[in-house]
Amino acid sequence: MAWFDDLKTPRIKTQVSSRTSKVPEGLWVKCSQCGEILQSKVLKDNLSVCPECSYHFRVSAADRISFLSDEGSFDEYAEDLVSNDPLEFDDTKPYKDRLRSAAGNTGLRDAFVAGKARLGGLPYHLGVFEFKFMGGSMGVVVGEKVARLFEHALEERLPAVVVSASGGARMQEGILSLMQMAKTTALISRLRSEGIPYVSILSDPTTGGVAASFAMLGDIILAEPGALVGFAGPRVIEQTIRQKVPPGFQRSEFLVKHGFVDRIVARKDLATELREWMWRLGRETCRFPEGS
Repeated sequence: MAWFDDLKTPRIKTQVSSRTSKVPEGLWVKCSQCGEILQSKVLKDNLSVCPECSYHFRVSAADRISFLSDEGSFDEYAEDLVSNDPLEFDDTKPYKDRLRSAAGNTGLRDAFVAGKARLGGLPYHLGVFEFKFMGGSMGVVVGEKVARLFEHALEERLPAVVVSASGGARMQEGILSLMQMAKTTALISRLRSEGIPYVSILSDPTTGGVAASFAMLGDIILAEPGALVGFAGPRVIEQTIRQKVPPGFQRSEFLVKHGFVDRIVARKDLATELREWMWRLGRETCRFPEGS
């Protein structure tokens, strides 16, 4: 008898322990739109856009910066600003604990990252939201960082760009968070009077006080495909007016048809188009280095 004759074909168990069946987390991602199971690496290489249906996944602030700036060119500022819990807000969990948890999960001190960058050699000031930090909500710190971005753009006469991904004003800071809407809007008025271009990029979602202020005041407003953009969400609106809203209501495709958004740009084309718009809008008013 041959040595392998005694080997028995293992039976496939109908039930296996979680230890033997567990697939390492992060290797596969299911597309929220088409349901396709995608390799995480393939998705990342495609800028977090589903290769089957072009669904644009939400991305981190760090990824957004890498998409829209030359490698190693981003120089962050105002990174040390943190909220001091001005209202000492406490609901089911103290606000300070929420901030601490969000910081631990994201590695950031608040929901907005601002800095000076280059894109195709063209210098500009870039600000991006981190939606995973308390839903990208805007409190005093976020408002101050947006304001500083606009102030640096004014001082250096360079374009300002903000990529929004926010649920709106942060309720834990009450009226102080709503004041940031007026504060940032006033600076956009100064940018406009000086002829300094401001490009607003809307990603999913851009809602609430952010949508009702600087996000919708760009000289050019670009949006990613399928992004939810509006003040109140569609369910809130339906409950208020007691009517069904049209299909695709508040998605970027709906908004561009009704004049609220200038262009929808796929993520793979966003860097190229952004640079073109910054150059086109600022070539006569901005201090661009020779040869840029």
